[in-house]
Amino acid sequence: MNADLVARLVEAGVDPVRIADPGQAWLILHSHFGRRATLIDRYELEGEHRGIAPVDLPEGDRVRISHEVLAVQYPGIQLVGSGRSEPIQVVPYDDSWPELFAAWSDRVADVLGSEAVSIEHVGSTAVPGLAAKPVVDIQISVPDVEHEATYVAGIESLGLSLRSREPGHRYFRPPAGEPRSVHVHVCDTGSAWERDHLLFRDYLRARGEVRDAYANLKTELAKSYRDDRLAYTEAKTLFILDALIDANRANSRVEPF
Repeated sequence: MNADLVARLVEAGVDPVRIADPGQAWLILHSHFGRRATLIDRYELEGEHRGIAPVDLPEGDRVRISHEVLAVQYPGIQLVGSGRSEPIQVVPYDDSWPELFAAWSDRVADVLGSEAVSIEHVGSTAVPGLAAKPVVDIQISVPDVEHEATYVAGIESLGLSLRSREPGHRYFRPPAGEPRSVHVHVCDTGSAWERDHLLFRDYLRARGEVRDAYANLKTELAKSYRDDRLAYTEAKTLFILDALIDANRANSRVEPF
């Protein structure tokens, strides 16, 4: 077990040497540290309990554990349809990504009209020079994300499928069998979800050294969690949370390019 996890367990009041139930230990960790208790921690606790490396956990067990963690990290989340697993691929920045976003933005604006208060390019493909998965993330802010009748059908008419619901957020992606070149996130205008994604994007745009550190982290994580998309995402959590703290502290929000 890594030293950081051991230290956090001790701080949360858990004896790292006498863990009878790794699931319960993680819940205590989460109650103490919130989002800083990640799926990666849960994998490590489970592996330690079984005497195997976390990467050697059977796929079925990783799926079960992932669903357990999701339910705690995102209360009220509902997965829609069937999931699919695709290898993680991080590639160098591509100058065509802003053009792809612009084309999708026009299509979204056409079908949603004034319901789309704003349409933003977020995620790594929105940061010039940043290596990323070749998937453009689009954030659509609407007056009321719970009022799905005003936007779901329009987005699905573009060939995307609703994949998950959680309070304040809806997530769409291409259906199974179709190229995964775009993800669409719908949130409430003026929400923390909207603000945090824009703040993180703009912080990376403004801070080249942070952008490069993030690129290096993602490249390494893509090797470690190539076949576990959720673990890859969760393993970036601490970096993102720390960056948001720094961005807020420095008031470093800059105007979008």
